[in-house]
Amino acid sequence: MAAAAAVEAAAPTDALWGLVHDFVMGQQEGPADQVAADVKSGNYTVLQVVEALGSFLENPEPRTRARGIQLLSQVLLQCHSLLLEKEVVHLILFYENRLKDHHLVIPSVLQGLKALSLCVALPPGLAVSVLKAIFQEVHVQSLPQVDRHTVYNIITNFMRTREEELKGLGADFTFGFIQVMDGEKDPRNLLVAFRIVHDLISRDYSLGPFVEELFEVTSCYFPIDFTPPPNDPYGIQREDLILSLRSVLASTPRFAEFLLPLLIEKVDSEILSAKLDSLQTLNACCAVYGQKELKDFLPSLWASIRRESSQRRTILEMLLGFLKLQQKWSYEDKDQRPVNGFKDQLCSLVFMALTGPSTQLQLVGIHTLTVLGAQPDLLSSEDLELAVGHLYRLSFLEEDFQSCRVAALEASGTLAALYPVAFSSHLVPKLTEELRVGESDLTRGDGPTQCSRHLCCLQALSAISTHPSIVRETLPLLLQHLCQVNKGNTVARSSDVIAVCQSLKQVAEKCQQDPDCCWYFHQTAIPCLLALAVQASMPEKEPSVLRKVLLEDEVLAAMASVIGTATTHLSPELAAQSVTHIVSLFLDGNVSFLPENSFPSRFQPFQDGSSGQRRLVVLLMAFVCSLPRNVEIPQLNQLMRELLELSCCHSCPFSSTAAAKCFAGLLNKHPAGQQLDEFLQLAVDKVEAGLGSGPCRSQAFTLLLWVTKALVLRYHPLSSCLTTRLMGLLSDPELGPAAADGFSLLMSDCTDVLTRAGHAEVRIMFRQRFFTDNVPALVQGFHAAPQDVKPNYLKGLSHVLNRLPKPVLLPELPTLLSLLLEALSCPDCVVQLSTLSCLQPLLLEAPQVMSLHVDTLVTKFLNLSSSPSMAVRIAALQCMHALTRLPTPVLLPYKPQVIRALAKPLDDKKRLVRKEAVSARGEWFLLGSPGS
Repeated sequence: MAAAAAVEAAAPTDALWGLVHDFVMGQQEGPADQVAADVKSGNYTVLQVVEALGSFLENPEPRTRARGIQLLSQVLLQCHSLLLEKEVVHLILFYENRLKDHHLVIPSVLQGLKALSLCVALPPGLAVSVLKAIFQEVHVQSLPQVDRHTVYNIITNFMRTREEELKGLGADFTFGFIQVMDGEKDPRNLLVAFRIVHDLISRDYSLGPFVEELFEVTSCYFPIDFTPPPNDPYGIQREDLILSLRSVLASTPRFAEFLLPLLIEKVDSEILSAKLDSLQTLNACCAVYGQKELKDFLPSLWASIRRESSQRRTILEMLLGFLKLQQKWSYEDKDQRPVNGFKDQLCSLVFMALTGPSTQLQLVGIHTLTVLGAQPDLLSSEDLELAVGHLYRLSFLEEDFQSCRVAALEASGTLAALYPVAFSSHLVPKLTEELRVGESDLTRGDGPTQCSRHLCCLQALSAISTHPSIVRETLPLLLQHLCQVNKGNTVARSSDVIAVCQSLKQVAEKCQQDPDCCWYFHQTAIPCLLALAVQASMPEKEPSVLRKVLLEDEVLAAMASVIGTATTHLSPELAAQSVTHIVSLFLDGNVSFLPENSFPSRFQPFQDGSSGQRRLVVLLMAFVCSLPRNVEIPQLNQLMRELLELSCCHSCPFSSTAAAKCFAGLLNKHPAGQQLDEFLQLAVDKVEAGLGSGPCRSQAFTLLLWVTKALVLRYHPLSSCLTTRLMGLLSDPELGPAAADGFSLLMSDCTDVLTRAGHAEVRIMFRQRFFTDNVPALVQGFHAAPQDVKPNYLKGLSHVLNRLPKPVLLPELPTLLSLLLEALSCPDCVVQLSTLSCLQPLLLEAPQVMSLHVDTLVTKFLNLSSSPSMAVRIAALQCMHALTRLPTPVLLPYKPQVIRALAKPLDDKKRLVRKEAVSARGEWFLLGSPGS
């Protein structure tokens, strides 16, 4: 029995010895992988491999020793994670000793050390020991490229995992690496070496007295002169080396005294690439270097730059970086600033760029001008006048130069806040004249070019309204321009009025941070807007098309946006002054605070007023729903009853919706108590009466929806009852589809009422709470509903899930996914789009769950990629793209079918659809290919 056991124990050892012999003496490569696989499976231990190699490792023939160590190293590269700490210690000692061996052995030794540098079980101190041995025993630059690369890998591995130990070596580590790198020529190795140098500096390794040596060993490659060989399998480009070296040279101010003279010399080079590389490296240095490093070199640096004319954009980018850096420097005397001596040449260079042929050059010029202007007392009045002139011209560029125009407007706003007098003197008069010319062009009904200039002028006026003194000039201009429409002096189009309102809103936004400016805007603009609207709403003997433009839905919405923006930042004391006037205007017809307040008849929007007057309730809504919560609203009881009555008026849906929103906005802010309960009871009674039968069902439903939203946002107990009532309407033949869409409103953020900016009470987790309270009932209702009603439940559910934060939805996904997939078969495009929007991020965030339904997903997405709706086609193709994030083995069976099917949308008539099809099909083509 004992003999049999001995035979069984010896059998594996004999097999191992055979594999070792075949590798070392038989020069076969396969046994190494077999031995590694056996070690990983537990058939052998690393110690047994070493024992089997015993005689080969001690063989007097260097090539035999090298093959033996090569086998051990290849096994360790695959099995290093299995090693125990004591095994690592013995192996490290063995390999360090073999670094003194014959040069034929060294490559295999380095491979073994590379494997050991990856060991988690490496005891403290051994990383330092290994590197010291390499630095002392190995002349790295005499090794072949692949072996030098192995040394860099060992250093990188230790720097990643043993940083503190290596820092304990102090400057000796830096000096050792300098010796390793010195003379390196291969681009593959240089990329790794540059990264190591960058890490040495950025991770605060000690450079000691070797700063200049480290600079010399890297800067000798500057500027990079490398042309990749044809069909280079490594794909290393010249730009890769340039960027990697630049990140080293610009990584520390300690290189400045050595680098700046080199860069100044290369800026004067005749070689264009060296010149460009030097300027771009200077630009990178400006983000790191300080006043001390740059100060002494600025005269010679500027002299070189002035002589350079072919690289204006790069020079400006470098100067821009320097100017941003200089803003952080402090000077006791402003005359000490380095830029002062070059100011005139700088301005000349910037102004040349602003008139240059290149959009990119102009953009850098605009940004540089902005930073120059931010330097206190630097620009003269003549400089400012020139700058304003350039910005005026750039603000009227055509659509093809949109990025420059936007940048010029932004720069105008920044500089106007710093130099209000210059902009008032030189730009406001030009824009005033431009606006006057624009009015006459509009009167003649001139073409689209003049309309475009008119719009640019309005945008420029709002852009420069960044200083209170300028607002006092631009605001009256814009309001006066708006008045021309009401007087019938121009050809009125709603788009023109909306454009003026958009500019007014932008001015209001800029005034919000200054309380005085905010109040000036409010008391100037709001009475004027209300007066124009009231005048337009008055009955006329001869109806005027011009005046009625002000009563169009989109125009009133734009005016409401201005009023809301001008109100949100008022102090409660000032808001209280304004609320008295405006509520009195709507309830009592008191027009005394309005300019030009002689109207042909009374303003009574709630007392049987004309439909035009009732439409102005949207302006009241914008005001009262933007007030701070602690502002008391006069005559609130009467106001709420009037709003409630108007909300169910069927003759003007626009007015009734505005009244419902206004009522809801006030409910949301009203403190809990008896009065709030009374208002809610009135609303519920009004809703139930309206929903019964008659012409007001739609208006009653709208009121229900907005009141529900107001209560959901503040977690009011009644919200659950109203939501249940809304769910009941999903089965209503007339209101069912609208009730389903109502869930989108309940879950969405509004822009005009019930907003946080407008001081509404919006609880932070209201969506999560709504989901928890109501989705189970929606799912239950779906299963119990007749077939013709099910789409309404699916639509409502899709809207809720689409707007739910994804971390909340993911845990519930397995139970809800089947319903979402069913929603994709719903013929309603809104349901399809909402569901696709919900599914797309889930494909990225929950691939394992989605993989279970891949067959259904592929089929439905492909079907919807041919939908009549462009938005649905785009969303379906985006989902097809996102599908490629699922595990590849799950998708490969569908690859041929998908690639064929996605050929059709490549010919879609809409460019945006074709773009998504190309993207999705490309990802499916790459599926399963190497590196994908």
